Amino acid sequence: MTGVPASAAGGSPAGASHRAEGQGLGAVEGQGPDTAASAAGPERDPAEATGRPGPAGQAADQELDAADLAGRALGADEGLGAVDAAAAGEDKAADDRDAGRPARGGKLAAAAVNQASVWNVANLLTMLRLILVPGFVALMLADGGYDPAWRSFAWAAFAVAMITDLFDGHLARTYDLVTDFGKIADPIADKAIMGAALICLSALGDLPWWVTVVILGRELGVTLLRFWVIRYGVIPASRGGKLKTLTQGVAVGMYVLALTGWLASLRFWVMAAAVVLTVATGLDYVKQAIVLRRRGMAERRAALEEKQA
Repeated sequence: MTGVPASAAGGSPAGASHRAEGQGLGAVEGQGPDTAASAAGPERDPAEATGRPGPAGQAADQELDAADLAGRALGADEGLGAVDAAAAGEDKAADDRDAGRPARGGKLAAAAVNQASVWNVANLLTMLRLILVPGFVALMLADGGYDPAWRSFAWAAFAVAMITDLFDGHLARTYDLVTDFGKIADPIADKAIMGAALICLSALGDLPWWVTVVILGRELGVTLLRFWVIRYGVIPASRGGKLKTLTQGVAVGMYVLALTGWLASLRFWVMAAAVVLTVATGLDYVKQAIVLRRRGMAERRAALEEKQA
């Protein structure tokens, strides 16, 4: 009888070892998922093994990136909106300036500044000079207008008014206190006190009426000339005009006082000098007004021709 080989019967040690390994693998493969996992060791995340996020991690990262981009886009839009709003405000203000329209609230601010600046030293001196006018007239005409004591008080009021006239304009220009009120009230106060003194003196017979007419007529004429050429420029005050004002003040002050003797004769010559300066400076103002008007008209004509060309 033929025998079975040892290798087929499994008698060799090598075959036994191979069978043992096959049984072990079969046992492992025959176990369930949990048993297999426990046999293979703890489960590892693919991301840990490869260093790259898995599908779930990639989805989460993509969602975070999308949210971050949306937030940045929203912040950028808000920032651009704020920038656009600021730029639009600046453009609106520039358009208002170009069109000559005051900025919003500009009128109120300017009015507040002007109103606050009215009550300054220069304007207060001007107001004092205006208040002194009726007081001077009352003192000048008191007791018939010929009492030396009352005339002395009237001279004091006139002197204070003339001194304030010298200081208010200087203070306004030096300390930047020029206001619209001062521009209007200052010349009115000057002419009011001088006109009141001249009229009172002529009414009392101390000064000829023609002198009063010449001086007051010159002052009124110069004022009208200034308004006539104001669209072309401003006629500046000349040194002759300042000297005229000083001479007029001294002469009128001397006539207000009840002077006698050589002082009475001196005041006549001082008043004569004041009249001459009044006429001469008046003619100079007329000349300046004509030249200023002609130059202004020529410049306007040239500008119009250039625009048409």
